[in-house]
Amino acid sequence: MQNRRNAIYVLLIFSLLTGLFTGRAFFFNLSYLFGGLMVVSFLWSWLSVRWIAVSRKTRARRAQVGRSVDETFIVNNRSLLPKLWLEVRDHSDLPGHRASHVVPTIGPRGSYRWYVQTPCLVRGEFQLGPLTLVSGDPFGLFLSPRRLAATSRIVVFPATVPVERFELPMGMLSGGEAQRRRAHFVTTNAAGVRDYVPGDSFNRIHWSSSARKDKLLVKEFDIDPLVDIWLFTDLSASSLVEDASVIRAGRNGTIIPSSQDIPASTEEYNVVVTASLAQYFIELERALGFAAYVPHREVYQPERGSRQMNRILQTLAVARSFSPYTLSQMLTLETPYLTRGTTLIIVTSSLDAAWVSEAQILSRRGIRPMCVLIDPSTFGGTTSSDELRGMLRLAKIPTIIIRRNDDLTAALAQRPL
Repeated sequence: MQNRRNAIYVLLIFSLLTGLFTGRAFFFNLSYLFGGLMVVSFLWSWLSVRWIAVSRKTRARRAQVGRSVDETFIVNNRSLLPKLWLEVRDHSDLPGHRASHVVPTIGPRGSYRWYVQTPCLVRGEFQLGPLTLVSGDPFGLFLSPRRLAATSRIVVFPATVPVERFELPMGMLSGGEAQRRRAHFVTTNAAGVRDYVPGDSFNRIHWSSSARKDKLLVKEFDIDPLVDIWLFTDLSASSLVEDASVIRAGRNGTIIPSSQDIPASTEEYNVVVTASLAQYFIELERALGFAAYVPHREVYQPERGSRQMNRILQTLAVARSFSPYTLSQMLTLETPYLTRGTTLIIVTSSLDAAWVSEAQILSRRGIRPMCVLIDPSTFGGTTSSDELRGMLRLAKIPTIIIRRNDDLTAALAQRPL
């Protein structure tokens, strides 16, 4: 296009100079023709990107790795002049997103639409837009760009795997897994009624049943299975181990996937395991709490329902293993307010023995810790996990070991060591 304009400029100057030297009107007319052609072409290209409206409709602002983002683009020509061609360039930073499109001729007051389906390959928060419109004149002399600065955000949640079974540590405190055993204390689970015997508390008498049966009946209770569960996710920089093949977008950016498998990083396995366990417990209608430094502090008090699940997934979507706080420090800072009988699931790849000592202190307080250990030696780490696993066995902390390329559904369903 630059060469074409240069050729017109040369012809314009040549014809003008020839006319000045020869005095012949033909060369002057020819120079006027070339000059007019340049002016008309410039105005045509400028008008080609004016009075154009582009709208993008994203089906949902949240997606998940393994699914897709669906978008609809609509270009409306609001002028009475046709648009011969139009290029729409998309500058979104969502990996694999290719929404740029060349729009064919649009008549006066006409419109054109196209659809884009982008597979979600990596978790994170991404920007959709801005857009740049590019068009030109029919002679191919000028290109006129116009930038549309409107943007929006989309969050891609991490992938989850189905968890068929996850064995929690058992205990006799009110609030473990359902044990189908009667409790001599009052819980929220009334199992039935029985005849009154001397020594039963009067506040356990079921008065409506007693009036109906004309004898004293008292309520029986099951051990409450709805104890709080906490998920502690270790995203400390000291515990991060990645295979040499892992490539990030920038220094602290998302991992660029090379296949459909989970990237060979303890960070990604940590996030996927945490998200899968969160989904499992929320579906069981358990009260689930969550704590992680991502690297900023994120702590959610135990709740049930999809709202809690969305908060956890949104946090994990942007989580990075760059926190300066170690797992031991995290346990020291975040566990003083955990109540007796709470089940604490620690998801980590840290081989630091200090956090095991902190977990032992929690056990003495009546908190039941459990560890899901992402074995860093299988991701290229130089230190074996055998010593830490021995310490966990001595501390009687149930542990599930997950290695690189494991089937996570089967790994999470195994009996803790």
